[in-house]
Amino acid sequence: MDVMEDSYRKKMGLGQDGNALIRLIVLNAVLFVVLKFIYIIYVVGELDVNAYYKNIFNWFILPADIEKLAIRPWAIVTYIFTDFNVLKFVANMLWLWGFGYIMQDLTGNRKLIPIYIYGAFAAAFFYILSYYIFPKLQSQIPSAAMYGAAPGVMAIAVATTTLAPDYRIFPMINGGIPLWVLTLIYILINFSSIAYGDSGAYIANVTAGGMGFFFIYQMRRGNDLGAWMNNFFDWCNDLFDPEKKQKKKPGRDEFYYNVSGTQPYKKIPNITQKRIDDILDKINQQGYRFLTDEEKDILKRAADKEDL
Repeated sequence: MDVMEDSYRKKMGLGQDGNALIRLIVLNAVLFVVLKFIYIIYVVGELDVNAYYKNIFNWFILPADIEKLAIRPWAIVTYIFTDFNVLKFVANMLWLWGFGYIMQDLTGNRKLIPIYIYGAFAAAFFYILSYYIFPKLQSQIPSAAMYGAAPGVMAIAVATTTLAPDYRIFPMINGGIPLWVLTLIYILINFSSIAYGDSGAYIANVTAGGMGFFFIYQMRRGNDLGAWMNNFFDWCNDLFDPEKKQKKKPGRDEFYYNVSGTQPYKKIPNITQKRIDDILDKINQQGYRFLTDEEKDILKRAADKEDL
């Protein structure tokens, strides 16, 4: 692995500004803690716990009933960040951490959140649709509801595996375990944890995994389905921090440093600063794995020159 790739991967550490994985986990954790805190107030205050579910919790989860969803449309987003069972929540966050870290390592910082949200939307749509299509489920519409990060994690797991099925984890174990094995274990655990008879949840998770596959398929064809979402997030960030654009460092400053008293950098044919910046932007948008051999060679030669 060359110097340039090492430098890029170090930038994906936990302390990175705007780390998408940290944002997802924190958002899940904050909403979980807030809802749990309110629940404890109901319990300690000897209030009606059923009133908590009816007046608080139910407003964040996804109902199968379209009429209920029309009253609380935000539930199509909030349900993926809502959970009640502590063990289930911790398990989802650990799986999100594992697959999310690999996804960021492979593609950069701008694919994780779009895949998570796309998976949630697709799962929500087919979850509700299944209750209106299949006669056996129609009787459950008034009480059926879905919540938890599982669909989003499933989308990320399948997307990551589609991108690099032979990615190795735990290299100390006989050269490493292929990523597809870990994904298979996750899928088996995920489906085995779904309540018996909850066919809508099975359909939702399968749909989320399909969306993760479709996202990577489109990305390989040059279509970034998450571009509009990232642009919207950037617009929101700039709206609340108009000086942010001035704070951002050019791509070359993220990977190079100035050394006083040394000979100025000499350009080599076919290696211009603009060319390097374009390659660094491609790494940030798609990940190092999507560079061509020529682009990798240019980065390696530029890094070698920098070390002289």
